[in-house]
Amino acid sequence: MSEKNYDAKSIKILEGLEAVRKRPGMYIGSTDKRGLHHLIWEIVDNSVDEAINGYGDYIKITLHSDKSCSVEDHGRGVPVDMHESGRSATEVIYTVLHAGGKFESDGYKVSGGLHGVGSSVVNALSKWMEVTVKRDKKEYYIRFENGGHTVAPLKEVGAARGTGTTVRFMPDPEIFNNINFSFTTVCERMQESAFLLKGITIEVVDEEDERSAKFHYERGIEEFVEDLNKGKNTLHNVLSFSGTKDNIEVDISMQYTDTYNENIVSFVNNVKTIDGGSHEVGFKTALTKVFNDYAKSNGFIKGGSFDGSDVREGLTAIVSLKIPEGILQFEGQTKGKLGTPQAKNAVESVVTDNLRIYLEENRAIATEIINKSMKSKVAREAARKAREEARNGKNKKNNKERSLSGKLAPAQSKDKTRKELFLVEGDSAGGSAKQGRDRAYQAILPLRGKVLNTEKTREDDILKNEEINTMIYTIGAGYGSNFDIKDCEYSKVIIMSDADEDGGHIQCLLLTFFYRYMKPLIEDGRLFVALPPLFKIQSGKDIQYAYTVEEMKEKSKGKKCDIQRYKGLGEMNADQLCETTMKPGSRTLIRVNIEDAQLAEKRVSILMGDDVPPRKEWIEENVEFSLEDDYEIS
Repeated sequence: MSEKNYDAKSIKILEGLEAVRKRPGMYIGSTDKRGLHHLIWEIVDNSVDEAINGYGDYIKITLHSDKSCSVEDHGRGVPVDMHESGRSATEVIYTVLHAGGKFESDGYKVSGGLHGVGSSVVNALSKWMEVTVKRDKKEYYIRFENGGHTVAPLKEVGAARGTGTTVRFMPDPEIFNNINFSFTTVCERMQESAFLLKGITIEVVDEEDERSAKFHYERGIEEFVEDLNKGKNTLHNVLSFSGTKDNIEVDISMQYTDTYNENIVSFVNNVKTIDGGSHEVGFKTALTKVFNDYAKSNGFIKGGSFDGSDVREGLTAIVSLKIPEGILQFEGQTKGKLGTPQAKNAVESVVTDNLRIYLEENRAIATEIINKSMKSKVAREAARKAREEARNGKNKKNNKERSLSGKLAPAQSKDKTRKELFLVEGDSAGGSAKQGRDRAYQAILPLRGKVLNTEKTREDDILKNEEINTMIYTIGAGYGSNFDIKDCEYSKVIIMSDADEDGGHIQCLLLTFFYRYMKPLIEDGRLFVALPPLFKIQSGKDIQYAYTVEEMKEKSKGKKCDIQRYKGLGEMNADQLCETTMKPGSRTLIRVNIEDAQLAEKRVSILMGDDVPPRKEWIEENVEFSLEDDYEIS
């Protein structure tokens, strides 16, 4: 067998946009639905940067019938003069990585898209792209095909009114498995941008389904907070304040609700900082200090002080910063965490100065917030006491045995990287799962009845619930702010419930618990939902399973067979449950992930909270009801 040469000739240099097409995931994260929509965000970001800097007040996104997308703005229009490279500046912007007007200080005062790869990356991953530019009373046009190759160089095509840029592109089906844009997904993202761009209009049009949406907010992030708190009982009107320190513009809107969870969402130059950073640290530090100072000086607390979590319980806040390019620092390539040190001091200063005045001028509201924080402090201390008693108390052994006796069937292996925990609905299904499992690596924890709705229950009451206590102990990584993913005993935690209404409800209750108290489990990709089959199709000795009505009809078509619809996991034999739902290689698992933290927060609050009208409204808009079953068995 001849050995292949490995020398200089083996090293391939991918130049220009070729590298993007070869490794698209490096530039847009993935080539699935999320990556597809990322193409739109990259182009829109350029329009947003124009609007942030005062150029244009209108952005339009059109999802065309031919599956292409166009983004139009009323900014200055991209440059059209000749670049020093010998090509038009427009061609350079859309074909050269790291080319753009955001690297020079006089191009943009502030900008979210500092990497300068957005437009050219979209071009590289498109079957074709057209750019129309209006500036200097003239209209220009350029076209690219097959991943950014210029087929129609920039040329003047006529006179123009106004200024702006329109980019229309067709995602390449050779790169993306599905090139169908989601109107709902685009609208959700554009509404967020409109909240942050006070006074700017963003319109989304879907040509194929003949629908459109327009977003315009005169009060900006103040209305953002109101939207996030829709359906919740609020304690006061939205509090908004702003200020500038060290050339950093700080805008904050906040409002307390009677819920138990905090929801702080931060942005820098309209880029969502999902991992927080120095600005969030400054906000939380100031909040804790101001409320502690107020509570002590007004006699609410005499000993001890509020913890940060006490003063943030039930708080919804938007923290939005505009930071000049010269001092802007993000940690990591995803721009998910702000690293600019000056941002902490800027936010802390603005919050401290404004919040102190507000509390002094609004004593009734201040008292209500302080009282809520006091209740949180009492509940936190009670929860801490309960944890300590469970961990160190006289009845530790008895508590442990009571929590797990007759419930958990543990895995024999100690290898955390391979162990799986199945949370199974009911003792009957739990029995089948215990018999059908791989004892070495699969643990079974049957859950009796419906789990507590943790969305509307205090932490100290949650800890009194036997089922939740057992889950916390079994997973072994703590809960809430003390949850540590490194201590988790399992590589996968799998919810396995019946494929009916009760099973769906149990899934929702468990997902709510994990979202609120073990979110890192979701973020680390360890939470799954098992997908059991709906039908067993038997023709003689041949047995097949179907997971949907359509699949059942297809597999039974033209055959004489017996069809059994499973109404619960308990109806399946241990070997059937193992083969269809538990065995790696033949099972189907749905990984739970959080694509949009804000949207997840709103959905959980609406669907699992106390307020009925918003939940009813959402269900009526998003769920189709029928009195008829959608299958027939002959």
